[in-house]
Amino acid sequence: MKSSPDASKGIKLTAEVAKMMKFQRFQDYFFHKITLFFASLVLVILAGILISLVINAWPALREFGPGFFFSTEWDVVGEKFGGLTAIYGTLITSILALIIAIPVSFGIAVFLTEICPNWLKRPLGTAVELLAAVPSIIYGMFGLFVFAPIFSSHIQPFLTDTVGQIPFLGVLFRGPANGIGLLCAALILAFMVIPFITSVMRDVFEIVPPVLKESAYGIGCTTWEVVTRIVLPYTRAGVVGGVMLGLGRALGETMAVTFVIGNAHRITPSFFAPGSSIASTLANEFGEAEPGLHYSSLFALGLTLFIITFIVLALAKWMLANMERAQGTKN
Repeated sequence: MKSSPDASKGIKLTAEVAKMMKFQRFQDYFFHKITLFFASLVLVILAGILISLVINAWPALREFGPGFFFSTEWDVVGEKFGGLTAIYGTLITSILALIIAIPVSFGIAVFLTEICPNWLKRPLGTAVELLAAVPSIIYGMFGLFVFAPIFSSHIQPFLTDTVGQIPFLGVLFRGPANGIGLLCAALILAFMVIPFITSVMRDVFEIVPPVLKESAYGIGCTTWEVVTRIVLPYTRAGVVGGVMLGLGRALGETMAVTFVIGNAHRITPSFFAPGSSIASTLANEFGEAEPGLHYSSLFALGLTLFIITFIVLALAKWMLANMERAQGTKN
């Protein structure tokens, strides 16, 4: 008994569909494994970096123990090393940079999204993005040859005569006005991180549904009330992410800080005094370090910077989780 032409076509079509589905399953399987490989590669690289840091830093950590992180001594000739000075400089300059950069970035982002006239939005936004693209060494050269002289002749004397006269707080703003030091480095870092934080804040502010803002304006809210009660709660995760991006840039910045921080291995209470950071110490000494405790101590500083960055990111995640939990409780 012969099969009809329609039945033959149906069998052929079913075979083609089965073949196509088999090929699609293979595509999905291949795509899954490739993406899994790329995702796993990130973890492998991260683990490799951490392991290499620990291995190379171990001789110094074994020699000096936990005291390495609490000692200010840095004697290359006597092979006595401590990382407290570099850790202190890294944290102080980064924190000061964020204290300066966050309100400025917030103001720029609010102006661009809520107040700025349309004809000015594009050129001003482009200018902010161009600042983010400037190489760090250019910021360092600007800081050393342009900003530091202005800072020493105008800003430092003003701070000494005003804030420097306040009891207890004034000790932070006293000292020789030479333009080079922790505060100068923090200001240069602030210049560098402002474009990053501003760009992220502007982007997340722009994703707020217009109906929410229009409703708030409709019931008589001011721009400040709209920003603080509508925009910020809606975009808090993005805002925190932008701040953390800026902090990460500030913690790891090398060349710009090296130009203007003074590169002195000592801790003083004054923000005008020269100091050092982990990144600047590595930049200055790694190329000349001989194998031994000096070389290993530099790797120990690198491991310390890795740990600090990890702690900062973990705290940011924890803070965001708590904010989301609190928001869910209120709802």
